[in-house]
Amino acid sequence: MDNDTRGLPFDSAAVFVYTTDTMETPNVQYQIGEHVVYPLQGVGIIKDITKRKFKGKEMSYYVIFLDISDMTVMIPVDNAEGIGIRPIVSSQEALNALEHISGIYEPVTVDWKIRYTMNLELLKEGTIVSIASVVQTLYHRSKIKELPVQERKLYDNALRILIDEISFSLEKPKKEIEQLVFSKLEEE
Repeated sequence: MDNDTRGLPFDSAAVFVYTTDTMETPNVQYQIGEHVVYPLQGVGIIKDITKRKFKGKEMSYYVIFLDISDMTVMIPVDNAEGIGIRPIVSSQEALNALEHISGIYEPVTVDWKIRYTMNLELLKEGTIVSIASVVQTLYHRSKIKELPVQERKLYDNALRILIDEISFSLEKPKKEIEQLVFSKLEEE
């Protein structure tokens, strides 16, 4: 095993012990260099799969760099599915999400705290359609009345994640996808 930073945006040599031997790592679903979606965080790239001791037991971790937030996280391989780590959706699923946001908007409760909790739960689900639902709901709500600060942050985060994933899925620039998302939101 060698200690190195593998191009991570911070000095991690003292923190991580890296290994490229994924054959010894059970339950590995994703490979180094693969893009994945981390609910509430967005699209990331697996920079490494490493082993590290935790409570005396050696565990395997995905080292995921999230470009949107310029953050690197370590996710236990065995818990990745439970946390909601998933692959980027297919282009058809991305197009379906775009159609979803141009669908009929159903008004939701006026109480922003209840709305916030409902939308947060949808984001935690992590599916592209649930993310699209949050964007659609809060976009239309913001047309009626300015969103409270927490809801505005939730909307901005959901929009960023939606644009990012669709951009990767359709292999198109984020600016182009952003314009497409807003044009779909404006469709009647």
